[in-house]
Amino acid sequence: MSQRPQPAVVRVPVTTVWQEPDRPRPVDRPIVEPHPDSSIWLTALDAHAGEDETGNGLLGLHGRIETQLVEGEPVHVIETTPDGTWAHVRCPWQPSPKSPEGYPGWVPAAHLQWVTTEAELTTYPRPEASIDLEANADHPTVSLARKHIGLAYLWGGLTPYGFDCSGLVHWAWRTLGTRVPRDAYAQQEALMPVDLDQVRSGDLYFFAHPGRRIHHVGIVTAPGRMVHASETGGVLVEEELPAERVATLVAAARVAG
Repeated sequence: MSQRPQPAVVRVPVTTVWQEPDRPRPVDRPIVEPHPDSSIWLTALDAHAGEDETGNGLLGLHGRIETQLVEGEPVHVIETTPDGTWAHVRCPWQPSPKSPEGYPGWVPAAHLQWVTTEAELTTYPRPEASIDLEANADHPTVSLARKHIGLAYLWGGLTPYGFDCSGLVHWAWRTLGTRVPRDAYAQQEALMPVDLDQVRSGDLYFFAHPGRRIHHVGIVTAPGRMVHASETGGVLVEEELPAERVATLVAAARVAG
């Protein structure tokens, strides 16, 4: 086991962060192999879309997956399993109340490349050159999200292979070079509050049931309208807030800058 945190970077296109090394199921094998294949994995999950009572479908990822990491993303390895196959990491690009060092979880060690010094870690992404921040009246996060309308919802998803609600928000802002927390409740706590009747394109709507913490987030496209990764709908959609969303709408926020 590692004696102190070791810097590393993700060496595969996408790796999934698990709650524990024993959480992947046989159906998840394609994403934990040394050379993971997201497409094959998602196809396997889709094959069980109507059979979630088996625990092998998309909904079976609840309580298993924390988030995802992309190639070049830095991590700090806290420890490894005795056989060296899994690494317990902190993910500094993904702020989380769960750890001051970044989102915690476990990834296959084969998906990482150890580096000698912190200086070798990649820097936080700059905005993509293709994004024109003044292109239209819509906030650029709205334009980014709209490109993926119809994409299947993925619990813990943080890439254009599949998003969950807060993963879409985190990814869109990261693409613009701005770091926001990974989870919806943490996003609401960290960002600048906005009155619900003062929202504008690019703000965030937050949803919660009475007495419970935030469970859902969407990117405002216009007052009363949002684009979001909907688990209940199964895909990324843009829509007017339906009655059930209006009933649980509790807050709005804005990312500074």
